[in-house]
Amino acid sequence: MLAFSTAEASEVLGTTVAAVNSALQRARAGMKSAGTDPAQASEPSATEQRAWLDRYTAAFVSADVEAIKALLTEDVLMEMPPMVNWFTGRDGYGQFMRWVYGVGGTDWPTRPVAANGQPGFAAYRRDGDGYALHTLQVLTVTADGVSRNSVFQDPVVFASFGLPGRLDGAGEPV
Repeated sequence: MLAFSTAEASEVLGTTVAAVNSALQRARAGMKSAGTDPAQASEPSATEQRAWLDRYTAAFVSADVEAIKALLTEDVLMEMPPMVNWFTGRDGYGQFMRWVYGVGGTDWPTRPVAANGQPGFAAYRRDGDGYALHTLQVLTVTADGVSRNSVFQDPVVFASFGLPGRLDGAGEPV
């Protein structure tokens, strides 16, 4: 999690410390009136995020849709920009993953990545005698589980992460 002092925040936002403090007070009051505990709105530590990612990746690699669903928040969202289709909730997410494994098989090596401080992984799909880079998945992790999965299939995105385009049959970069 990125943390700023009010002085640093005011400099970044081009405003005054008093304005930042006022905005924080209004935000806290709004959360309180909505019944939201600000302590629960905080992000898990990097270690906790990595643990969630490791469990999610293990379920993904083993094509265990029920294990994947157990790691998701109730209101999870999967988006695939720039496509307009997206899936919400555990059941919708699970239905899509069953389709993925039905069409693409259950053999998906992965490589861990991080994007904008969020954990993620690259997924490779069986292609002949090796694997081709298929998606880059960036997860938003909360204390309750994975709340969002942003899935990219854009070669420009892949290139920005320096990912190998292919892996051999043993899962090693070609």
